Amino acid sequence: MLTLEPEEKLSPLKADIREYWNTHIHDLSVARHPVGTKGFFKELDEYRFDKLDYLPKVVDFSGYRNKRILEVGCGIGIDLLRFAQGGGRVTGVDLSQTAIDLAKKNFSSSNQKGDFRVMDGEHLQFEDNQFDMVYAHGVLQYTANPVQMLNEIKRVLKPGGHAILMVYNRVSWLNALRQVTNVALEHEDAPVIRKFSVGELKKMLRIFPRARIVFERFPVKTRLHKGVKALLYNSFFVGAFNALPRAIVRRFGWHIMAFAEK
Repeated sequence: MLTLEPEEKLSPLKADIREYWNTHIHDLSVARHPVGTKGFFKELDEYRFDKLDYLPKVVDFSGYRNKRILEVGCGIGIDLLRFAQGGGRVTGVDLSQTAIDLAKKNFSSSNQKGDFRVMDGEHLQFEDNQFDMVYAHGVLQYTANPVQMLNEIKRVLKPGGHAILMVYNRVSWLNALRQVTNVALEHEDAPVIRKFSVGELKKMLRIFPRARIVFERFPVKTRLHKGVKALLYNSFFVGAFNALPRAIVRRFGWHIMAFAEK
């Protein structure tokens, strides 16, 4: 097995990315229980799948029993835990030591098994053709070189294996709302944050023989923001937007999901 390149060999940008995610836990502001407790993990799971209510509808978390699953950028392991509970044989990697430590605690508190490693998703330390599925939801937009990461995802997939990916949509309702309201996006202060056009994503996906994209993530009431803007958003914008025919607004979903086959 290869070894992770030492900290001093990381590029300055990659080191900044690692440091940022070592000190920023996704959705931490909604938690009321102490970090690392069972209540903490339950809160973040409930919040995530309330905010991303579409996710269990488009990803079959129970559909990979006995399959080898890799999550690149696993964070604290919320999504990966669902794959494990569905019978998947799961591995999670993340550039952040904080994330990996918490992911281990998350799995332990749920009595699930998982293999967790601090690893750069642009330089995966696995041999070719190892995994039945690679999952990277909301990761390509935060890495230094998304094309390199995508190439690595394809490399470690078995022939016929699947990649499930998500990136932010540049031409989306949330990106437009951010410009109008001047309310910062979550993790907008990260060292890297990208938004992709559909054309850019399709170009990246050409390395796969087959790929399809699905637009998702439409407005739900926020628990993250407070004040007058949040009140107006929750009281008026969410209902008004979701009253529009989905066929008209679908291409403006904040998340672009990609389902690719090697």
